[in-house]
Amino acid sequence: MKFAPYIRIILILLILSACEEEATLVMEPVTFTNSPCDNCPKVSIQYPKALEDTKLSRAINTAIEEEIIGLLTFADSLEVSNMEEAIRSFTLGYTELKEVYPDETIPWEATIEAEVSFENRRILSMKLDSYLFTGGAHGYASTKFLNFDMNKGQEIDTQELFQDRLAFRSYAEAKFRAQENIPEKAPINSTGFMFEQDSFYLPENIGLTPKGILLLYNQYEVASYADGQIELLIPFREAKKFVTPGMKL
Repeated sequence: MKFAPYIRIILILLILSACEEEATLVMEPVTFTNSPCDNCPKVSIQYPKALEDTKLSRAINTAIEEEIIGLLTFADSLEVSNMEEAIRSFTLGYTELKEVYPDETIPWEATIEAEVSFENRRILSMKLDSYLFTGGAHGYASTKFLNFDMNKGQEIDTQELFQDRLAFRSYAEAKFRAQENIPEKAPINSTGFMFEQDSFYLPENIGLTPKGILLLYNQYEVASYADGQIELLIPFREAKKFVTPGMKL
């Protein structure tokens, strides 16, 4: 019987550990589409919505919805505060343009999809892909990463991910040069890239995937439209020495 207290302590720790491992966000898929017609834009939106009434869930849902609303808001005359109003704004933007150019306006299109790209007990990374066509020669596809601190229940600024951002940038540049066959001593734009001031910098979009930290430059950011998105994946085993201690992966 003298071992009973220790056994109880061990059992409690095991139970707590199991609960911690199983504690994941509960989400449900949400879909928004507009009513189909022959002469109106096509809108398709899909994203996961966190169900719990917690600070973290509210932060995730608000961040995703704000991003989508920002993408769809085109009509200045319409006040937008939710997804339905954003779709109406996108539709109205197309209608107003068609009234001015009735024979030249091709129906607009908006396709937006979000998914969880990475989740552990500390960090959740959400990837939001969008494609918008609002006239012109072609549409525009882009990706946005939203990162969240699971413990604090709030969105993370990408700068908070790294304890030494300058050191990480230097490491990422060496990896980028190797991937894109840019000589070490040559200007970063020597092979056709378009970094401002001919100097390497980290992208606005940095997200997490099961394989590592993904650096993603959208079209036009550092290269031409024809080059598409430019990605650089840094495995966790290489990136962990740069990550802020409280966010160890």
